[in-house]
Amino acid sequence: MNEQISNLVNVYKQDKESVYRIWFLNNEERLKAFRTIRNGLFEVIDAIENRTFGNDFKGSVLETVITAISEQKQIFTGAAHAFYWKPKLRVPDIYENESNQLAFGRFLKACISATNEKQVLQEIVKLDQLKIKGLGPAVANILYFLHPTLFPPFNTAIVNGFNTLFNMKMKLGSWSAYLEMRDLTISLNEKYRDQFSKDLGAISGLLFEIGSGRYVCEHNAEVVIASLEQDANQNWKKRHQEVLMNMAEENEHSEMQAHLAKVGSALGYKVWIAQNDHRREWNGKKLGEFSIPVLDLPAMSKQTAQTISLIDVLWIDEKNHIVSAFEVEKSTSIYSGILRLHDLSISVTSHKSSLYLVAPDNREKEIKAQLLRPSFQQGVQFPHFLCAIL
Repeated sequence: MNEQISNLVNVYKQDKESVYRIWFLNNEERLKAFRTIRNGLFEVIDAIENRTFGNDFKGSVLETVITAISEQKQIFTGAAHAFYWKPKLRVPDIYENESNQLAFGRFLKACISATNEKQVLQEIVKLDQLKIKGLGPAVANILYFLHPTLFPPFNTAIVNGFNTLFNMKMKLGSWSAYLEMRDLTISLNEKYRDQFSKDLGAISGLLFEIGSGRYVCEHNAEVVIASLEQDANQNWKKRHQEVLMNMAEENEHSEMQAHLAKVGSALGYKVWIAQNDHRREWNGKKLGEFSIPVLDLPAMSKQTAQTISLIDVLWIDEKNHIVSAFEVEKSTSIYSGILRLHDLSISVTSHKSSLYLVAPDNREKEIKAQLLRPSFQQGVQFPHFLCAIL
């Protein structure tokens, strides 16, 4: 068993198209996602407490948060399904039942403010005891983005991978099953910590790959063979195409950042490129070479300054004022880019700053819809929309 797991881990980490390579080690997008999802959950809590949450998943603030989770590569594809409002079944029962909705808001609020494992576990027990119809451990995908070293994500493929690796028969949909899986997953992660990470996303990615049939081990060999015969390896072809598409989009994103940096420099401004993009390359040149080395924002709180440092491109004048800010959004969450610009807009009070979203024409309606959200309608002149062929 130990040798089998070690071999699987080595294959997993060396596979250029594994979840480990294309998502877990993609620190730039992961870093942005954690902040976006956390900030979005505060909006969900506010909407619930102010009784403005609504009675459907579609169009709600929760949809924006879960969409941001779903966009985190293959491992979270389908994360939204558990939260869709199914009128005939009346699940999940947080859209029409106000007391259940308030309980869900209290759960999220307590988990965000929790500082240790015990506090979150207590909130899970409380939520489970309420027996809210249809609100099960799919919520663990939210918990992962709040406490990634304590709570692994949870979906069908991960459960299948867990059952295959441990030769067990855990079922999806039970908090007790999730917590048992969590304990064993953490134990396995501790045993192989030097090969994995303190962040449980790494080991969860391996379980996902096993459960989706990407890797063969003792208990799933026949299933993998049957799957290959049935779909002629379509899953692997799809993964390969997704990887190629991600690479192309990242290159186009970097190209637009480089062009904006060149224009800013030509106009006499200092230019800042998002902190986590400095090592990315375009046309053989590191994006950090287009940027000033340090972004100094002493008048802002540390948390706000960290968020603003992730804005794709900033133009800064001789007084060290941010005069223009640009977010390039080709296929990633529009909400996350708007949120970073919004943080900047409410933090800059001493001078005028122009804010821009740079996106393809086909995302214009999506951007306009996001800008109509109540949280972005608080007297802030915000922001300009640039149509660009990316």
